[in-house]
Amino acid sequence: MRHLANTYRLGVKELWSLWRDPMMLALIVYVFTVSVYTAATAMPESLHNAPIAIVDEDGSPLSQRIAAAFYPPQFTAPALISLPEMDAGMDAGRYTFVLDIPPDFQRDVLAGRAAELQLNIDATRMSQAFTGNLYVQQIVQGEIGEFVRRERGAAAMPVELALRARFNPQLDKTWFGSLMEIINSVTMLSIILTGAALIREREHGTVEHLLVMPVTPAEIMLAKVWAMGLVVLVAAALSLTLVVRGLLQVPVEGSVALFLAGAALHLFATTSMGIYLATLARSMPQFGLLLILVLIPLELLSGGMTPRESMPQLVQDLMLLAPTTHFVELGQAILYRGAGLDVVWRPFLALIAIGSALFALSLHRFRKTLSLMA
Repeated sequence: MRHLANTYRLGVKELWSLWRDPMMLALIVYVFTVSVYTAATAMPESLHNAPIAIVDEDGSPLSQRIAAAFYPPQFTAPALISLPEMDAGMDAGRYTFVLDIPPDFQRDVLAGRAAELQLNIDATRMSQAFTGNLYVQQIVQGEIGEFVRRERGAAAMPVELALRARFNPQLDKTWFGSLMEIINSVTMLSIILTGAALIREREHGTVEHLLVMPVTPAEIMLAKVWAMGLVVLVAAALSLTLVVRGLLQVPVEGSVALFLAGAALHLFATTSMGIYLATLARSMPQFGLLLILVLIPLELLSGGMTPRESMPQLVQDLMLLAPTTHFVELGQAILYRGAGLDVVWRPFLALIAIGSALFALSLHRFRKTLSLMA
């Protein structure tokens, strides 16, 4: 009971220290409100208002029909330019796509002869170039096919493919962006808050005060873990309720309580990681640099940004040791697909094992740091 009382009182002290830090409070509010809203609403379309130009050397009804097929929101209104203007326009960055329709193009198509179009792409605009060239090919082939058949509409196929988008029927990027931002923010803030709390005490000289008190290193560390973890957990719950479900009107399919339980296990691991990084850094700038080296791989390679299946097998295996991989897995399963504990029990167990290992490693490093200071 004495150990629990010491841990509780030290945790309350951490909460009061955080309350007196307006910059940290502003960061928490920003991350779970403005940042979540921005991530949900500012996710760009892969192809939006892509600038395109047409070099019409044929001047036929078919070439005019192709030029008229490009319109917003995927493309801007096509600019009709001459052949000498093509290279100059692309060099100046005015066009991402330039479609060159050669002379006698319609005549060759109607005669059944081989006809070629030239599509020039500014590949430095990688996202637009990758997606847009497929759009251009589909549009051109569709217009040519309809012109040859002399009728609008696609030919009847013997098999009809019925598409069914589960869990996000409208393919709304807001649903993905808002929930993934909360998952990433939980990881980032938990590491920042615990690491900054330890470094702040070391810079203010209050660690020496703790050393002369009848408390153990485990009690000091547990106090920081539960206090900072509680702050992040409450902020995530409020953001999920007020911003995601309230302001953005994003439906959450699964149990919020189950998701918060998984978040608590994840926070046990990441807060321990924050303390470990703080014992390595001698100042807040050093801690910030270490944070960059840790956070970027955790967020990019955990499956939240891109599917883990598209990564090299070695990366997939190594990231199984990271708590974010399992937190993203259970978060997506619960919030998107409405999964229960019978589905996500494996990532829960993985977070317990990883969190215990990180806590033991951080406690060992923390004790060593305190012994050097004593």
